[in-house]
Amino acid sequence: MKSKSHFYKDEHNKIKSTIRNQSPSWLIIIGIIFIAANLRAPLTSVGPLVGYIRDDMNLSNTLAGMITTLPLLAFAIFSPFVPKLVRKFGFELIILISIIFLTLGIILRSFSGISNLYIGTVVLGLAISVCNVLIPSLIKREFPKRIGLMTGVYSISMNLFGAMASGISVPIAIHLGFGWQGALGVWGILSFVSILLWLPQMKHRQIGTLTITNKTDDQKMSLWRSPLAWQVTMFMGLQSMVFYVLIAWLPEILKEQGISSDQSGLLLSTMQLSLLPFTFIVPIIAGRMQSQRTLVCVMSTLLLSGTLGLLYGNPNLLVLWIIIIGVGGGFAFGLSMMFFGLRTKTPQQAAELSGMAQSFGYLLAAIGPTLFGYLHDVTSSWTIPFLLLVGASVMLFIFGLGAAKNRFI
Repeated sequence: MKSKSHFYKDEHNKIKSTIRNQSPSWLIIIGIIFIAANLRAPLTSVGPLVGYIRDDMNLSNTLAGMITTLPLLAFAIFSPFVPKLVRKFGFELIILISIIFLTLGIILRSFSGISNLYIGTVVLGLAISVCNVLIPSLIKREFPKRIGLMTGVYSISMNLFGAMASGISVPIAIHLGFGWQGALGVWGILSFVSILLWLPQMKHRQIGTLTITNKTDDQKMSLWRSPLAWQVTMFMGLQSMVFYVLIAWLPEILKEQGISSDQSGLLLSTMQLSLLPFTFIVPIIAGRMQSQRTLVCVMSTLLLSGTLGLLYGNPNLLVLWIIIIGVGGGFAFGLSMMFFGLRTKTPQQAAELSGMAQSFGYLLAAIGPTLFGYLHDVTSSWTIPFLLLVGASVMLFIFGLGAAKNRFI
């Protein structure tokens, strides 16, 4: 039988946990917003500058594509280990460490030299992979009745800053005279601010922490044997591949059509800005639907129309095709983030599915930018590379229909 002191202590802890769970602090909301802001800007800032980096470093298109591919490989390799780190060290601490390493990676990448460029890119990729896996399950834990709304807030912050990074990279590098190193390094300021804003969560890291129980090998393997888990994984990977291929190469494609560097960067920002409202709206709508197949059909139609428009359509409608692709990408990203929560029953399952999807999914996505650049080097044309995006849009439709069905893993 428990003593009164133990009884009151247990009740006190329960009350604190209940308050934490029922009334999430505005600090954690701000923390999520600022962390999300760091998850694409260090990557999307590269695309408009890839031509300058390639010429300055005397790189081929294939090696230039590796600047975008390396973070995706880091996502793929490290994502499965993230839930294990949380189990051992705690949710909030792992996120804090990841933001610190993100800052270090951004700084290292900005130094001169090919080795610093690639090593810094790998470090920041590993850091981003942690938050990619944990933020969806953090939202499921802290906001179980508002998953759609908070996923929308998370998504719009990520994509807003990603769009800003694409638009201001060339002006910072050329007009302000910072060079491509300074244009990439400026994002270290944002990540440093995020460290300061996440520090208050350290005092809560033993309260309401995500608990991931030990699993047997058979239980772990069952996720990898689940057709639904693979459908979510393939959907995640294909939508990421389409996005990062366009981030890496759209400015170069536009420049070959006679569009200036400034304008191509702004058009890349236009694509990302056009997806913003839909990364917020689609998760909310998806969370209220039993099946998300209608949203998948709309997404696929938009991506196919925009991609084929860029390839074969009227050049005078270039902005329209880019906006259509952006809207389709907003649908795809919003759905991919929601599937982690909608197709699972607990934060633990969401973290495990997120780890799997972002491991194999980003491995698939990592092939895209390098393969796209290689196909252009071999064919001296963008037609064959663009057909790769058309095929990816069709596969997104197929796997999306399976992932959108109302069921649980």
